[in-house]
Amino acid sequence: MTMRTARPGPGQGVDQYPPAIPATCPISGRFLANLRGAHQYRRVLERRPSHEDLIDHLVRSTPLQRGEAARVVLDVLAYFDETTEGFVRRRHRELQSQGLRNEAIFERISHELPHRAVSPPPLSIRQLRRLVYG
Repeated sequence: MTMRTARPGPGQGVDQYPPAIPATCPISGRFLANLRGAHQYRRVLERRPSHEDLIDHLVRSTPLQRGEAARVVLDVLAYFDETTEGFVRRRHRELQSQGLRNEAIFERISHELPHRAVSPPPLSIRQLRRLVYG
């Protein structure tokens, strides 16, 4: 005896929702990353470049699993893809959450900017403040 399951037809409400993404990995104790909602990866994921050789190298040379190595690659790409405005806003939030005042925050950010991988032209404290507050 074979069992059949009824499949709803189009327009019956089920096909309007995307398929569910499992929250756990088949490997016990591991969780799958839900990268669709992570805004810091959006620009990196839109391009979809193939970094399989780098991921393979990380898997061979480190104790990382393939999914973890892919996440590291995405983290690094997202870090270098961050705009100056995004960096200033993110860094301001981080320093503000540590209890620093704006004067010290903007001073620190102005010293950090030239040391980024691709440093922007020198920005004044006023320009930094405008990036954060508009």
